[in-house]
Amino acid sequence: MRDGAFPVGTHAVETVAIFAPGGYDSDPQRLAQALRYFAARGDRALIRVDIEHSHERFSGTDAERLGWLHEVAADPSIGIAMALRGGYGATRLLPHIDFDALATAVRRERKRFVGHSDFTVIGCGLLATSGAVSFAGPMASYDFGGAVNRYTEAQFWRAMHEAAVDVAFDTPHTGRHRVEGTLWGGNLAMLCSLIGTPWMPAVDGGILFIEDINEQPYRIERMMLQLQQAGVLDRQEMILCGDFSGFRIAPYDNGYGIAEAMAYVQSTTRVPLVSGLPFGHCPAKATLAMGAVARVEVADGRVRLQQHWDLSAI
Repeated sequence: MRDGAFPVGTHAVETVAIFAPGGYDSDPQRLAQALRYFAARGDRALIRVDIEHSHERFSGTDAERLGWLHEVAADPSIGIAMALRGGYGATRLLPHIDFDALATAVRRERKRFVGHSDFTVIGCGLLATSGAVSFAGPMASYDFGGAVNRYTEAQFWRAMHEAAVDVAFDTPHTGRHRVEGTLWGGNLAMLCSLIGTPWMPAVDGGILFIEDINEQPYRIERMMLQLQQAGVLDRQEMILCGDFSGFRIAPYDNGYGIAEAMAYVQSTTRVPLVSGLPFGHCPAKATLAMGAVARVEVADGRVRLQQHWDLSAI
């Protein structure tokens, strides 16, 4: 067993707490299906959200959502704390989150906080304030509330029960690279929202991963340039670009798409932008450890990302 890993037999039973730091689920059947999924595995799933309740466009008031987060952090019986879904709302909680309590839960109990999209700001805040590891990965409603993608499932459970996970994928990138550094990142819009705040990780020599949804290519370019002009991109060793989807090219764009936007961003930085990472608002997604030690090798249109971590490390 690797340092920081969990004993793995045929199946490691988990206590999974589902909480909602941002939006509510307009289709409660998706949460019900997620609960059936965990139950079928023999896991114990706990709901830290009133599924019949919402407040404005959120799953609850700020105080309720903050309480759910702190509740799952404080309960030592919970192994996995998984976000229900993304949306918006976690940013409002940042000044009030007890990140020391979250970091203690990670290190003493090896609790694994998991989510993506809006959850990015919580993972980044945890990394920035304590260096503790969390996971950019699937969410209960989004990924387990319907047909479960087998790649997503396999990557997720391996990350939950091991202390090292490899991710291999194809890329149109033609260069050859081998870099090492701290793995971090998440949703591009959420990362930009953290610039200038205490919750933006100050990572030098890192491997930054990004994704987004429903953003026009020019807006993605603008956010990437914000990161560049803030000094973030040039401090990294590599940028791994995940899924960018959900947009529609307008006539005014004159065919200006993601490829053109990323090519321009690449012209502004020495750091290689490598696309094809299976991560984001897509069915097949890797689970990425925020704060892990990572190595990336790129050659002949193929990428191998190796990540390893120790949840108990300070």
